[in-house]
Formats: sequence, C-alpha cells, structure tokens
Amino acid sequence: MTAFAVFLGEKAECYIELRHSLGYAFSKQAGTLRAFVRYVERAQFDAPATRTMALDFVLSFGGAANSRATRHGVLRRFYEYLAVYDAQTQALEGRAFPRSRAIPPPRILSEAELASLIDACARISPDIPLRGRTMATLIGLLASSGLRSGEVVRLDRSDVDLTNGVLLVRKTKFRKDRLVPVHTTTQTALRRYARERDAAFPSPKDQAFFLSSRGNRLSATGLQSGFAQVRKIAALDDGKPLRPHDLRHRFAVTRLGLWHQQRANVQALLPLLATYLGHASYSDTAYYLTGSVDLLAMAAERAFRDGAAS
Repeated sequence: MTAFAVFLGEKAECYIELRHSLGYAFSKQAGTLRAFVRYVERAQFDAPATRTMALDFVLSFGGAANSRATRHGVLRRFYEYLAVYDAQTQALEGRAFPRSRAIPPPRILSEAELASLIDACARISPDIPLRGRTMATLIGLLASSGLRSGEVVRLDRSDVDLTNGVLLVRKTKFRKDRLVPVHTTTQTALRRYARERDAAFPSPKDQAFFLSSRGNRLSATGLQSGFAQVRKIAALDDGKPLRPHDLRHRFAVTRLGLWHQQRANVQALLPLLATYLGHASYSDTAYYLTGSVDLLAMAAERAFRDGAAS
C-alpha cells in the first residue's frame, strides 16, 4: 500500500466521522469513499488526488447517469475537505456528470390491480406461508399508509402500537421520527400478521416487525425480490414498471382525489399530508397534484364548476 493510499484512507474515515457528527446518515456516501480508497490502493496511485483519478473511478461503475453524478458529487465534496490537508489536491468540476432530470412516472394501480397484487402474495412460496403473508401485509401497509419501503422494513415490534393503531417511524429520509396513525382495517391486518409471525417464530432473531423466511429482519433486497415475484404472478409486469414506491404515490393521489370529491381546500390541506408522509416541505407533496390523469381531470372539472358558479 502506498503512503498516499494510507493518507487517503485516514482522511476518508475522518471525513465520514465528521459527517456523522453533523447528523448525516452518510452510509452510501461512506461506501463510495471507501471504494475510492480501495481503487487508489489497487492502482498504487501517488499523491496528489487528481481529477483524472476521480473520473476514472466514477467511470469504472456502470449504472445510470445519475448514479455517476452522485458518486462524483461525493468525491467533489471530499476533495474540498482533502485540500485542507494537501493543497495540491485538484478541485473537481461541479458539472462533470450532469444529472438527468427525467423521473419515471409512477404507476397508479386501480383497486382491482392492487387486490390482484395482494392476492398473488399467497402464491410466491406455497411451502413457506409466512413469506406470502409478510409480503401481503407489507404491500397493504405501503398502500394504506404511504410509508416509504425503507421505513417499513426498519419497523421494530416496539414501533408498532397494535392497540391504538399508531406507528413510530424512525430514521426517516430527513432523520426525523414521526407518528403515523393507520386505518382500523390496517390495524387488524397488522394484528393478524403479528399472530402468524409469532406462531412461526416464537423466538425471533431480532426485534423486527416484518420477518424474512429465516426469522430475521426482512431486508430491502428481500422486499424488492419478493415484490418482483408478486408483480409477475399478478401479471403486472407488462407496460409501465411497477415499484414499491409507486404505492406511496397511489396513497397520496387517492387522498388528494378524495379531498377533491369532498370539495375540500386541497392547498390548505397539503401541509397535513406532507406531515403524514414525512416530507420536509409541503411543496414536495404538491408534486402529487399532477400524479395521475384521473386526478388532473378531477381538479380541472372542479375548477370549471367553481368558475361557472362564481
């Protein structure tokens, strides 16, 4: 290992610790920095840290343009920190990897499609009934609460109040805890799942609410894999891709649609929805106003009627 690789590794760990001390999760970014140190170590580069070094590292990965832009952004900020200790460190260009702003539009499931998705869960692992029940309950919770998939798999048993129907969501996207009340039907489904889970694993390996077929916490990868299987069985693989996050969009769009039907003041209610969804600003929630053709049509029809009545 070169002296530069040792120096780089030490400064990377110091930088990661600094970001943690400032309240950032910084897990994926830390992975990028450690991978960069390993890359420098394998290539036996000498100081200083250069633009070419960073570009070659970023380009060594496949994936989408936004992934490369993200990695380069992590290195760019680390280089700024590194320059304090080595003035020869080259500054990285801010737009070396421009981001694509094209975001895949969400797929909003109909009631029949959602029912088909949940029904398909029973068929993913006939020999392991709990796996299907876990996926069915989890998908139902995503659709009925608008939680992020990462928030759901991180739920511990102590976070789920089965008596009052309230979830304590920790480690949110913006590192803030929040309380999420759920509908009584969701509360009933969670109770039923808890009974079946405890019968299957009376001595669980950890305190996770949702368990894998091995009795430990269902991972994000396990969720994605199970969701892909269920989607295929439900014949929802054709056309626009369906992601677990689309169920969050569906929740928001459905709620906005109900408010429009009730002729409520949607703009005034957006901050409430933003708080429930865990958005940093209600302006983020306003994105869902254009979430579906049906919602747009509903809003347009209401605007026409209100205009005609005035």
